[in-house]
Amino acid sequence: MSALLYVLILLVPAAFASGWWTARRAGVRRSGAQVSELSSDYFRGLNYLLNEEQDKAIEVFLKLAEYNRDTVETHLALGNLFRRRGEVDRAIRLHQHLVSRPGLSDAMKTVALLELGEDYMRAGLLDRAETLFSDLVAMDAHAPSALRHLIAIYQHERDWHKAIEHARRLEAMTGEDEAGMIAQFYCELAEQSRQHGARQDAREYLRQAFACQPDCVRAFMLTGRLYAEEGQHADAAKAYEHAVEADIAFVPEILPPLLNSYARSQQMEHAEHFLRDILERYHGISPVLALTRLYQQRDGERTAVEFLTSQLRQRPSVRGLMALIDATMDKMEGEARENFLILRDLTKKLLEGQAMYRCSRCGFGAKAHHWQCPSCKSWSTIRPIHGVANE
Repeated sequence: MSALLYVLILLVPAAFASGWWTARRAGVRRSGAQVSELSSDYFRGLNYLLNEEQDKAIEVFLKLAEYNRDTVETHLALGNLFRRRGEVDRAIRLHQHLVSRPGLSDAMKTVALLELGEDYMRAGLLDRAETLFSDLVAMDAHAPSALRHLIAIYQHERDWHKAIEHARRLEAMTGEDEAGMIAQFYCELAEQSRQHGARQDAREYLRQAFACQPDCVRAFMLTGRLYAEEGQHADAAKAYEHAVEADIAFVPEILPPLLNSYARSQQMEHAEHFLRDILERYHGISPVLALTRLYQQRDGERTAVEFLTSQLRQRPSVRGLMALIDATMDKMEGEARENFLILRDLTKKLLEGQAMYRCSRCGFGAKAHHWQCPSCKSWSTIRPIHGVANE
């Protein structure tokens, strides 16, 4: 819907501008019938857009573009429509034609260049798009928009150093806080260094991430992972605890490595206290299941089942139900066991079809966690979904 609104914003002023310019060029007053016909065509085209009938909308606006070839807004809107339809070649040709037109104002030429850059990105011609946006930044023409596009290109290419450089330039130019995004770029560099065995470099990148965002959950988790890989499990547990305190929403991602560090550093009593505290502040099922496993190993099946049953009365959960079925399955015999097996299969299939995470910005659903939303490319916006069939 946002792209549609963008097109509408371009087309509505064009509806009035086209009539005014046509009358001015002709040097005569247009008749009421002619103006009515022109307005009727515009609103018919807008109606097609609102009804997602893009083919018909394009036919109308192509006709209007023929009325007055100087109506730049109409051509820009057409190019946007072509790109949205996937006809990137047509969009590129149209925007290249606009850029090369003599007499075009600098402001409109810049807009056309930005649109052309987006065409190149959509076509996968990232080198051309990068050159075009870099030139616009150098000319200080629509620099913030060009910088944002460059950052998107460098993220796609995983050139995190350039992404950081341009994000800092954007921050200085607009005054907007980009610290969270820059911290994620440093975390990407830290993760790359860790995977290549450059642990000291990884720690330095994490230091930079914390300098940008002191409560960066991902940086705490990476710190914990580095400690755990070095056998320093007590320090790893502290880092994971800091991650929970920074943002409790990430509990489902943090608990598995945290509990492993607790076990390896022989801190299971502390683990119980920590999980009990989390249980009071976090309403998902993950800490309940973690405590159930802890009680099962320490106190036996009966205590674990009693705890899980009492918690499920307070926070119903399909995942919790599956854990309860698994815990009681061994005690079942005959027809009762068969019924429980059927129930378990049904709940498993229900969970298989459920998204466990959702982007708080665009609504993208995912079964696994992503630090960057695959849809809108925002950072740290993928959160667990809370519900009976989710967290």
